[in-house]
Amino acid sequence: MAFFSFNCVLSQNSLFADDVKSQSEWVDSIYSSLSLEEKIGQLFMIDVFTNKSDAELEKLEKFIKSNHIGGVIFSKGSPYKQAKFTNKIQKENKIPLLIGMDAEWGLSMRLDSTYAFPWNMTLGAIQDTAIVRKVGRQIGKHNRRLGVHINFAPVADINTNPNNPIIGNRSFGESKEIVISHSVALMKGMHEAGILTSAKHFPGHGDTEQDSHKTLPTINFSEERIREIELEPFRVLIQEGVSSIMVAHLNVPSLENRPNFPSSLSPKIVSKLLKDELNFKGLVITDALNMKGASDNNTPGEVDLRAFKAGSDILLISESVPKAIQLIKKAIESGEITEKRLASSVKKILYAKYKVGLNEFNPIETSNLTKELNSEENDAIYQSAIENGITLLKNDLGLLPVNDVEHQKIAYLKLGEASGEQFFETLKSYAPVQKIGHDDPILETDGKLNYDHIIIGYHKSNANPWTNYKFTPFEIKLIEKISQHNKVTLVNFSRPYSLLDLQSTINIDAILQAYQNSDIAQSVAAQQVFGALNINGKLPVSITSAFPIGTGYKLKSNGRLATDFYQNLGFDASLERKIDSIANYALEEEMTPGMQILIARKGKVIYDKNFGYHTYDKDIKVESDHVYDLASLTKILTTLPILMTLEEAKKMTLDSKLHELLPELAASNKANISVLEMLSHYARLKSWIPFYKETLENKTDYYATESSKEFSIKVANNMYLRTDYTDSIYKSIIESDLRDTLEYKYSDLPYYFLKEYIEEQAQTSLDTIAQNYFYKPMGLNNLKFFPLNHYDKNKIVPTEFDVEWRNELVHGTVHDQGAAMLGGVAGHAGLFGNARDVASFMQLYLNNGNFAGKNYFSPETMSKFNTCYYCEQEVRRGVGFDKPQLEDIGPTCGCVSMSSFGHSGFTGTYTWADPEEEIIYVFLSNRIHPNVSNDKLIKQDIRTKIQLIIYESLIKED
Repeated sequence: MAFFSFNCVLSQNSLFADDVKSQSEWVDSIYSSLSLEEKIGQLFMIDVFTNKSDAELEKLEKFIKSNHIGGVIFSKGSPYKQAKFTNKIQKENKIPLLIGMDAEWGLSMRLDSTYAFPWNMTLGAIQDTAIVRKVGRQIGKHNRRLGVHINFAPVADINTNPNNPIIGNRSFGESKEIVISHSVALMKGMHEAGILTSAKHFPGHGDTEQDSHKTLPTINFSEERIREIELEPFRVLIQEGVSSIMVAHLNVPSLENRPNFPSSLSPKIVSKLLKDELNFKGLVITDALNMKGASDNNTPGEVDLRAFKAGSDILLISESVPKAIQLIKKAIESGEITEKRLASSVKKILYAKYKVGLNEFNPIETSNLTKELNSEENDAIYQSAIENGITLLKNDLGLLPVNDVEHQKIAYLKLGEASGEQFFETLKSYAPVQKIGHDDPILETDGKLNYDHIIIGYHKSNANPWTNYKFTPFEIKLIEKISQHNKVTLVNFSRPYSLLDLQSTINIDAILQAYQNSDIAQSVAAQQVFGALNINGKLPVSITSAFPIGTGYKLKSNGRLATDFYQNLGFDASLERKIDSIANYALEEEMTPGMQILIARKGKVIYDKNFGYHTYDKDIKVESDHVYDLASLTKILTTLPILMTLEEAKKMTLDSKLHELLPELAASNKANISVLEMLSHYARLKSWIPFYKETLENKTDYYATESSKEFSIKVANNMYLRTDYTDSIYKSIIESDLRDTLEYKYSDLPYYFLKEYIEEQAQTSLDTIAQNYFYKPMGLNNLKFFPLNHYDKNKIVPTEFDVEWRNELVHGTVHDQGAAMLGGVAGHAGLFGNARDVASFMQLYLNNGNFAGKNYFSPETMSKFNTCYYCEQEVRRGVGFDKPQLEDIGPTCGCVSMSSFGHSGFTGTYTWADPEEEIIYVFLSNRIHPNVSNDKLIKQDIRTKIQLIIYESLIKED
């Protein structure tokens, strides 16, 4: 049943449940108070452009009042001026006006400073219509916030003609099934927001090659075909409660036998077919009556009379309201139009006004209007839609996703006149992609390029659905030449019909149809190229026989980290605000000069921010690609994963004793300590040994100002440690006493032994093993030992001014003294990195050893190391991993699951992963700047307070 009906019988899924009696009383009261001219004036909805001058708008205000206009449809302008004008005319007029807009993809269709949601063609590729419904709800919320009551959407046209000049991207697709399911979803979303809807363009504008704004298009199909195809979306929308239907200006010979007679003026089409046969009781609205499709061969005023007599209720954008009122009044007075007919339309309009609350009009609040219309919530909904719409049309030999970034040389070629910068920047975040332009001399060859994979991005204007989408002849030839000789992925950021221009796609290995060229679409597509996001879309139209409707290969994420918005991952709006606040508080109180904070959930980064500077001098701002001394995070990001692979390869077990790993320990007091015991910190080992202190009294015996064979270990600028001192370090550890009591005691010493064992097994250095086996193949270019060899110094965050030993700012070399004395690489320290790469490695753990299509270790191995073996002895630790506290005090907020794990670092670093909530949290800082006495960050538990905010911000699921 229709949402609106003259007798006020409402459908069960009616938007606004209210007292039917009150509604009828209000409508009857208003109607009985109106003069004939006032009643006729209610039929008209005129257009208003708020970008016009104040004088023109004042003239319009007077026109509206003097002609008793029933509604306005806003076009070009700004939200603030529209709200201001709306408030004024609502206040000045006896009967509040029904406010309408064409906001098919949001207010941005007409207004500046507002948000553009994906076009219908993009939404048509989405398989989950709940997402489309969300888009509709958000569009409706925007309309409601701006005082708009009726959105002239959804478009219910089935676009079966690729050359359609006016529908195209505005349609959900070329099948009635797609158009029905998606238009109903969009409509219901708008209804949930309290907005009236309008299905258009009845009886179907999808299969034309003419624009009814400029001429009268002809629909040359049989009545049987029209009933079977074009009318079906309207039939279902009527059943589902659409508020109104807009009738198009079309010549449909099979439905109206008068030649070149617009459907909008045809009683057969409007009254007989729409209102009687389809039983539509809601508002019938004409398409704009100033369009050539209606106004040609009809004088102003006369066309309005004909449209009203045909059965329409609202006459949209009349060319002459005064003449139309005069003619309609004359027809009523002469009996040509009955009072009952007039009452039918006027009362339906009044019912609509009551439904949207105009019986008690409240002015639009203009403060923060633009800000509220452009909230981040819009981006979250947009991303969800784009992510689920992008379609993989072709994927020969499984070219996508790109997994192996270590051994591939990848190039990006930008085509089209619009920007592709966001696409390129996101590609580069996963691999070292090189950009080439279409005018690059390298392309003047026969087409064979020195790259393993060419990614072509075709970028066209995203301004509106009607912009030019066609490839140029040059671009077509270039694509054909390159794809003949190279592995090529084409990402089409334009409408799918652009692919029709390509003579053949047989040589293009992979085609990703992205539909739009927004920044979010570019970012999402790049993430999908590298497998960080799923691909689920299906083509809503046919692109020759090669890509029929419904084409679309599904790809699951390969475990790489993606980027999304917190709203899509189950967090409430307090998350960002609260974390920002506590981070800024830490800066104000000088707990640390700066920090990186990252949060991810379900494989998607939802918070990734940088705060402050490298030092309190505030010379260098912290950026995302700047690296921190990770300190003890090295244990779980370097030593532990290597050990896991050795254990899985049966080179050792958790029960292996130290003397079995390192025979030279056979006679020591540590010979029978097991791997499990020492990595659980339950082995009576000392916490640490300050090796450097014994060198302070006679520094000249241990250090030289220049490097030589005898003094080769650089610990600071112009400070080189004796080469043989590493032997003394290991000797000190081996000979150290064990603690008297067997109890939990955190210790760095096991990692000195493990470094020795790992390097003996691999016959190479620990850093080389980690780099070659983990960091490079995973594409983690910001996890490095010896950062000065890889980065500009301005990208390396310094730690403390060491006045006790090195007598300088420690900048680019490891802070930990023991690691420094081993040359910069130790099992417990030495690694530098940024939050994103730390999070990616933690994601490897959450993925149970799989990342980007490669298995690094098994789920069974992950489980074995992520187990607390000595919990009954009050030892919370896993094997290498830190675990949540067993009582009140510990390394976490006390709010994480017991299956969670992580580690902290002395320099002010912290990372934690929770398999149950699929949350990763990374906090990097240099809290020991300017010196290690700065412990305010630790004392105030800043890191775990942020962790608590994360969990408190989770929206509880029913």
